[in-house]
Amino acid sequence: MFDVVVSGAGPAGSKCAEIIAKSGYKVALIERDTNWRKPCGGIVSSRIFKYYPQLRKANFQQIFSISMYSPDFYNFRYTWKNLLDPAINVDRLEFDDTIRNVAIDSGAELFDNHISFDFITKDNQNIGIKTRTPSGIKEYLGKIIIIADGMSSKLAIKSGLREKWKTKEIYTCKCAIMEGKNLLDKESNYFFFRPYKGYGWIIPLNDNKFNIGAGLAKEANVSFNVNEIYSEFLHDPNIKKFLPSLNYKEIWKAAYPLPALGVKEKCLFGDNIMIIGDAAGFVSPISGEGIHASIVSGNIAAETAIMALDNEKISRETLRRYKSHPYIKKIIRNFKLKIAIANFFFENKGRNLSKMFQLAEKEENFRDELVNMFLFNQAPSKDFLLKLK
Repeated sequence: MFDVVVSGAGPAGSKCAEIIAKSGYKVALIERDTNWRKPCGGIVSSRIFKYYPQLRKANFQQIFSISMYSPDFYNFRYTWKNLLDPAINVDRLEFDDTIRNVAIDSGAELFDNHISFDFITKDNQNIGIKTRTPSGIKEYLGKIIIIADGMSSKLAIKSGLREKWKTKEIYTCKCAIMEGKNLLDKESNYFFFRPYKGYGWIIPLNDNKFNIGAGLAKEANVSFNVNEIYSEFLHDPNIKKFLPSLNYKEIWKAAYPLPALGVKEKCLFGDNIMIIGDAAGFVSPISGEGIHASIVSGNIAAETAIMALDNEKISRETLRRYKSHPYIKKIIRNFKLKIAIANFFFENKGRNLSKMFQLAEKEENFRDELVNMFLFNQAPSKDFLLKLK
């Protein structure tokens, strides 16, 4: 019996478990496989240091600039060295392990190799979860259940709070970690927008290692195949300018889906359940970056759970605070705006992006808003939107 059962030990689940455990409550942190690397670009903005100050001293690649290319290969580059803290590029296997250990050190009890597949119910109330393990079915009881096991979560569907994702609601991406000599600026991230609704990236991890990938957004999933798009991106002559070698060592490769339409705000909480992270859609509709937003969702859900436990009042009404928190409302609002902007990006086969980049080079205020939108998920101003028109 636990006070809180958290299913999923990624960034959202680990932060949630950490905060609750620090408050003195008993937390079960359920994870399907701590040796699994989530397919992801691995870009983490400097805002991470607010939640994990220890990462300032970690050995992750520091990033001080961003280079973005429109479909016609118009380049916009922005550098913030000596102005702002660096972003960091991470291997998700190492990063997730680092923040998971923070939760464990805070008192959360980790149960690895457990696949959450159903709820334990009593008197029409979900009172715990069932997991499959190498040694059989296990059951974990909890006063509050936190669903943090990704967008493919079985629990999110079985809770009745969220439906299955539709094809037009997701990004489909494929990426790899490769090693070899290259012509990348190791302190810069590279994004390449495509003429269809999709983009590619190259993310340096150190001098010789990099993360490379490509993805499709929403309706483009119907018209294109992600494997073909990924192969085309790797062999694009413009990409070869950065990666001239004919043979790179492929360390790892995988494909994955991501939510593409922002937060599923109607699914965030129930009588004694909260859904956080990717499982609830905390992923930017423009960049696909979700680590920071997921950590925020885990933090706020933890604070909500602690308040409910402290007051011994666990109900739909007491957990509503999670959804109504100003930080969550801000993320929801920003992501809604970005859906419309993302659609604008890809109109006219992406030529709108070239115009945006050219305008950003001429006008400092417009440039700053464009960068903040990509790097920090900030919502653009009315003036920014008017200039787009």
